[in-house]
Amino acid sequence: MKLHQRSLLYTFLLFVVFQVAAQSGSDYNVKDHYTKTEVDIPMRDGTKLHTTIYSPKDTSKKYPIIMQRTPYNSRPYGEGQMRSMIGPNQYLMQQGNIIVYQDVRGRWMSEGKYDNMRAYIPNKKGEQFDEASDTYDTIDWLVKNVDNNNGNVGMWGISYPGFYSVYSLVDSHKALKAVSPQAGISDFFFDDFHHNGAYLLSYWRATALFGYQKDAPTTESWYELPGLGTQDQYQFFLDHTPLSSLDEYYKEDNEFWQQLKDHPNYDEFWESRGIIQHLDDVKPAVMIVGGLFDAEDLYGPFNEYKKIEETSNTYNILVYGPWSHGDWAREGGRQSVGNVYFEDSLSTRYQQDYETKFFNHFLKQNGKGSLDLAEAHIYDTGKREWTDYEQWPPKNTVAKTFYLGDDQELTTAATDTKQEFVSDPEKPVSYNNEIKTVFTPREYMTGDQRFAARRPDVLVYETEVLDEDLSVVGEIEAMLKVATTGTAADWVVKVIDVYPPDAENYPETMDHLKMSNYHMMVRSEVMRGRFRNDFSKPEPFEPNTKTDVNLTLQGVNHTFKKGHKMQIQIQSTWFPLIDLNPQTYVDNIFKAEKEDFQKQTHTVFGDSAIKFSVLKK
Repeated sequence: MKLHQRSLLYTFLLFVVFQVAAQSGSDYNVKDHYTKTEVDIPMRDGTKLHTTIYSPKDTSKKYPIIMQRTPYNSRPYGEGQMRSMIGPNQYLMQQGNIIVYQDVRGRWMSEGKYDNMRAYIPNKKGEQFDEASDTYDTIDWLVKNVDNNNGNVGMWGISYPGFYSVYSLVDSHKALKAVSPQAGISDFFFDDFHHNGAYLLSYWRATALFGYQKDAPTTESWYELPGLGTQDQYQFFLDHTPLSSLDEYYKEDNEFWQQLKDHPNYDEFWESRGIIQHLDDVKPAVMIVGGLFDAEDLYGPFNEYKKIEETSNTYNILVYGPWSHGDWAREGGRQSVGNVYFEDSLSTRYQQDYETKFFNHFLKQNGKGSLDLAEAHIYDTGKREWTDYEQWPPKNTVAKTFYLGDDQELTTAATDTKQEFVSDPEKPVSYNNEIKTVFTPREYMTGDQRFAARRPDVLVYETEVLDEDLSVVGEIEAMLKVATTGTAADWVVKVIDVYPPDAENYPETMDHLKMSNYHMMVRSEVMRGRFRNDFSKPEPFEPNTKTDVNLTLQGVNHTFKKGHKMQIQIQSTWFPLIDLNPQTYVDNIFKAEKEDFQKQTHTVFGDSAIKFSVLKK
């Protein structure tokens, strides 16, 4: 693997697997307090999963087990080789817990065949297995064989390990008492690799991580990230349109690439791999954690929490901070996302006041006594302060609807106006204004959208300067009335906070930018138009015909402050965050030809509405 490829991969894994060693305190040495054991635990079908166990050296008392299952790795392998930081955070490490890491089936030192987002099997018989049974069998072995455990088990994980944490809630072992899925993947048609059916081209390089099978247990990587040969990823992907031209990088041995191409719609393949629909009658206590600016897994945490609330009578709380993917697991002092600064030490406060208290209460105190944690602890990304709610979304709201009026105005009444723009696949709107190559995008989630507002193929609508604060909470519903001269189109909706002219710069503000009149993206989403009625049954547009396209933007907790403006941007390309829509209907965009990509004129009508829930004053 080339040096720049390794650098990108390790940066990615830093966020989703490992906790930053500096967080654990400069004076604390894991080797002084823990012993490490590596075992291969047999599953019900005989497959052995490699498991690393860190046990406190103080054997005078019993400890809970806190476990993470991961497709990345449970390094370092080998006797005497130990992590510098173990567990969800430094406090749980230093207070003493048995910390366990496991390579999931088919990955690294574990046996078996890997199945990306392995489907759940209800009513398993005999040696049938899935991730729920692998988790169950592992917990059963641990509580019976690990010395000095108190019989209580917890699980946590970020991103893909978060998915395995969610999975543990299904058919859970009776010893599993507390689970914290963090940025947990829930469905690859709505998280990570797709958004509402649009393929996230920006994650194309990550296909290497999940697509290749290994021949035997290994401590070394068996895959390579493809090199782009340029620092300009926009140009790289433009030069590699249509998608079929990327086949030169991933051959048939990359199973995930073939699956993406073979299943462009939400068919049984994708649906069976979703985990949310199986979250019924959950028994363990749950703390769902997410980042309000998580570009990878924003959909999962909100919807996991919602489903558990609907179906289960268990302790279930939600924490969402002003974090990008995995920020809460590390402490950098000043918490910022891109150009926008929020507060200091937010991760430390979360780890102390929520994560540590949650696990200790259910694993060490057996759930007895009081636990003073809010039902929904959500950061207000406009006011820069935490808000505690009795439920999410909160009740004390009123609906407020804006319409996409004439003269770039957000109006409170529908109009009979319309706005047109030409969408050209050869000159797509970028998702940021930077020339860079990133493994997974992050900073664009709060990125300055002025560059887009000044393009003719981006429609802009905004309020007057607000004379009082406007606090928006929960999901945002976009109900578009549109038309196109073609037979296919994507529709992107962005909600933006326009700062006042006298806004001061942050130390994090890029040198070439100013916060004066900054267009901060608060929330955004795309709808692949073919799926406007059904994700499993794509359909073309009828040219030049007014058509409904509805989409949901994931939850926010944001106050548009007095002196700011709210802005909505509508566009049809968002490149290379998502792949290019040919704008002429084809059955499978992964198999589109060059000539299918056509310039088209799109229309947005003045009775298009954006519906918000606003906190009552």
